[in-house]
Amino acid sequence: MRWIAVFALALAAPSSAVVRFHCSQLVVQRLDPLVNPGSIPSSHVHQIVGGNSFNATMDPKKDMPAESTCTTCQFSEDFSNYWTAVLYFRARNGSYKRVKQLGNNQFEKANGGLTIYYMQDAIYDPAQKSKVQAFQPGFRMFIGDISARTLEQASRFRQLTYVCMETWTQRSPETIAFPDRRCKEGIMTSMRFPTCWDGKNLDSPDHMAHMSYPETGTFESGGPCPATHPVRTSQVMFEVVWDTKPFNAMDWPEDGSNPFVWSFGDATGYANHADYVFGWRGDALQKILDYPCRFNCPDSGSKLQSIDGMNNCTQARVVDEDIDGWLTALPGGFQAEYGPTSASM
Repeated sequence: MRWIAVFALALAAPSSAVVRFHCSQLVVQRLDPLVNPGSIPSSHVHQIVGGNSFNATMDPKKDMPAESTCTTCQFSEDFSNYWTAVLYFRARNGSYKRVKQLGNNQFEKANGGLTIYYMQDAIYDPAQKSKVQAFQPGFRMFIGDISARTLEQASRFRQLTYVCMETWTQRSPETIAFPDRRCKEGIMTSMRFPTCWDGKNLDSPDHMAHMSYPETGTFESGGPCPATHPVRTSQVMFEVVWDTKPFNAMDWPEDGSNPFVWSFGDATGYANHADYVFGWRGDALQKILDYPCRFNCPDSGSKLQSIDGMNNCTQARVVDEDIDGWLTALPGGFQAEYGPTSASM
């Protein structure tokens, strides 16, 4: 499959900055400083990785590197926060159980979390020639639609996908809806953010309008940025491996449909989404993006920490509730929603 072949090529051939690294789990709880700033708790459960200065507000003036004492990310100068919703399994009796994350390929000893990419060009382009600008302090963005329950609604966003992993390194085919069968090695979700910035605003009311997709073509085809968003940035991509294996032997719906549901009730998969708040120290990210390197860029002068160091950085929950037992409703009171007529958000 193409992605697997590209992954192997990238490991073997020199390239410019395709940055790939892992961040272990910092905390899992109901906080969301972008969509529900200041709310304790927020509407639904998230898994958060990155610097341990994460809180319910994340003021844009916040000095994340100075206020953090550790980070769960492999790059020890990355105190950014990256987060996604959490996956649950819905049993036939209507109860829910949280699906835990796994460390990704090459990061199997990590305590769950996310794998992060910063790319200048398509991942299968070994040259990575495009000059891109690193984000600035205070920058944040969101991708996805938590209300989407149809393919038409989800198609507004590019490349928010799922892979039903039959092998540990499988990365295709990708689907926009949840897989409808048991996946031997788990389910991988991928979230790719837009790559054209307006050059002015570090945020916008919906956390999306200050970013854009290329005017024509795609990021992968090298499409130009629109005049309204002329600054080309690296593409930020998250990968999350969900450990659905323990649920493969359980009773699934009698009609064979998907039993998994996002923590805010979406059982279609169309509402896949992700949040990002930039928090690298100084110009550390720009230096990496400007240096000819691949994945963790060990020769770029960047500082790396061990997986044990990543795992040792954690944060206590501030929301006291059960998110891990068998639950009669998802935290926040949500129930599974299978179509647009029941979408309530």
